[in-house]
Amino acid sequence: MSGKRSDALLGAPAPGLDEPLEMLFACHDRVRARIDTLERLARWLPEHGADEQARQAATAVLRYFDQAAVNHHLDEERDLFPAMRARVEAAEAARLAALEARILDEHRLLAARWAAMREPLLAIAAGESAELGTDAVAAFRAAYSEHIALEEAEVLPWAERILGQGELAAMSATMTARRREPTGSGD
Repeated sequence: MSGKRSDALLGAPAPGLDEPLEMLFACHDRVRARIDTLERLARWLPEHGADEQARQAATAVLRYFDQAAVNHHLDEERDLFPAMRARVEAAEAARLAALEARILDEHRLLAARWAAMREPLLAIAAGESAELGTDAVAAFRAAYSEHIALEEAEVLPWAERILGQGELAAMSATMTARRREPTGSGD
C-alpha cells in the first residue's frame, strides 16, 4: 500500500474502487485537501465575503463531506470492519472490537463537527454572508487528523495483512454499488 501512496503523491492516477484498501488510504489525502480549502475559506471570508471563489470553495467542500466522506465512513463500517472480523484470529478479536468501537465513535464525532459547519457553508455557497469560524475549522482538522492517523497506523495496515483477494473483491463490489446509489458518489 505505501508504495502506491508514494506513486499517488508523484502524480500517478489515484487508486480506484478495484483497490479498496488503497482507495481508502487515498481518501485521507482528499480529506486533508478539503480541510485545507476550509481553512483558506475561513481566512478569505472576512475580506472578500461570499464572492464567486468563496461560493465555489464552499460548494466543493459541501459536496465532498456530504457525499464522499460519508461513503468513506460507510465503506469502513459496512465493508472493511466486517471483513476484518471474519478473518481476525480469536486472540485478536477483542483488540479489533475495541479499535472498531473507537473508529465508530470518531465517525459520530466527525459527523457532529461537520454538521456544525454545514449551515454556514450552505449560506456561503448560496452567496450569503456567513462566518466560518477558524476555531471550528481547526477543531474539525484536529479531529480528522487524529482519526486518519489511527486508521493509517493501525486499521489499514492490519487489513492489508489479513484480508485476501476474495474479501477485497467483495469490498470493491459493495463500495462500487454504494457509489451507484442515487445519493452515493465520490470516495
